[in-house]
Amino acid sequence: MEFQGICQKMHADLANISMKDEHTEQANVQYSFVLNKTRIDTPLSLGQHVEISWTGNIYCTSCGKKTPKSYSQGHCFKCFKTQAECDMCIMKPETCHFHLGTCRDESFAHRVCFQPHIVYLANSSALKVGITRISQMPTRWLDQGASQALPIMKVGSRRLSGYLETMFGEQVADKTDWRKLLKADADPIDLLSIRDELCLAFEEQIEAIADEFSLNMEFDEHVEYFEDQPVREFIYPINQYPSKIKSHNLDKTPHISGVLQGIKGQYLIMDTGVINLRKYTGYELLIKLSNA
Repeated sequence: MEFQGICQKMHADLANISMKDEHTEQANVQYSFVLNKTRIDTPLSLGQHVEISWTGNIYCTSCGKKTPKSYSQGHCFKCFKTQAECDMCIMKPETCHFHLGTCRDESFAHRVCFQPHIVYLANSSALKVGITRISQMPTRWLDQGASQALPIMKVGSRRLSGYLETMFGEQVADKTDWRKLLKADADPIDLLSIRDELCLAFEEQIEAIADEFSLNMEFDEHVEYFEDQPVREFIYPINQYPSKIKSHNLDKTPHISGVLQGIKGQYLIMDTGVINLRKYTGYELLIKLSNA
């Protein structure tokens, strides 16, 4: 099988969803390629021989123009400097400047930033705190390769979620160690107990932040605790973790190949090394799949 097109991050689906116990939902993760913004119907299977070749072309995922270099996961330099999805506040939501009247695109803000967001705990390489739009559950967790995830509260805007993430970040990291992620399964963590401990420890700060944001009459700024959400557990398709991490780089080696041994987050784990496909958003790729 052979496919060619402009790369986007892989599509992840959940299968065999079931309740492991009273408080835990468990599911298997399945992946497929996305090229030219279209999901390839053929799912990825372990044991396949995978060849990935970069044609040398990169196209901006925003304006579609050819670009010599990709910025902020698939943008040309002009779009990187002008599009709202490339602004610093996307990476650091607490720096949102909409209320100052300097937002790059107000329609984007209403469509994305002023939608319900969740603050969550996850276990990928270790315990982390994160935020995402409620519509992005469970996609965000799967993109990060989380083996466990638990929503702890819902809020009315991205900026408010950023303030709460920064607050929890005083005790819980907000980063994932990708090397640890690809070396082994994460040890299970009691996310329910940690949620209760954090919410109790930061109770006064949460109330103070919520009160400050409630003064904003234009948008629904609120904090709603989740009490009955189950812990989600995700089982990724992995036959073997690499003993030593070697990362493929298409900019340096435009043709790579290997036998697929696992998929986790946005990483393909092959017997020749690992590759983060999301890094190559906007790259035109030729992908060949065959039986090993």
